[in-house]
Parts: sequence; structure tokens; C-alpha cells
Amino acid sequence: MQKWEYVTVPLLVHATKQILDNWGEDGWELVQVVPGPNPDQLVAYMKRAKS
Repeated sequence: MQKWEYVTVPLLVHATKQILDNWGEDGWELVQVVPGPNPDQLVAYMKRAKS
């Protein structure tokens, strides 16, 4: 059975693509984006297969 590890990542609205691309290069897959604690921030939930 596949096992996963998860991480939450703060996203800045003006750099969202760059941040997600960096995590994606490390094998992380975006699961969901939700509003953060203030209007200028979002929070991304990411997962990747555990090795």
C-alpha cells in the first residue's frame, strides 16, 4: 500500500507559482490551497510518496 507524507506551505500571493514550482521540483504534489491568516497569504497542502 502506498504511504504518503504531507506538508503545509505558506504561499505569498505575488510568488505563488514560483513557490509551487520549487516544491514540485522536489516531488511534492499540490492537494489543496486554502485562505491563510491574512488576505495576502494562502496555505498550500502538499503530498508526496514516502520512500
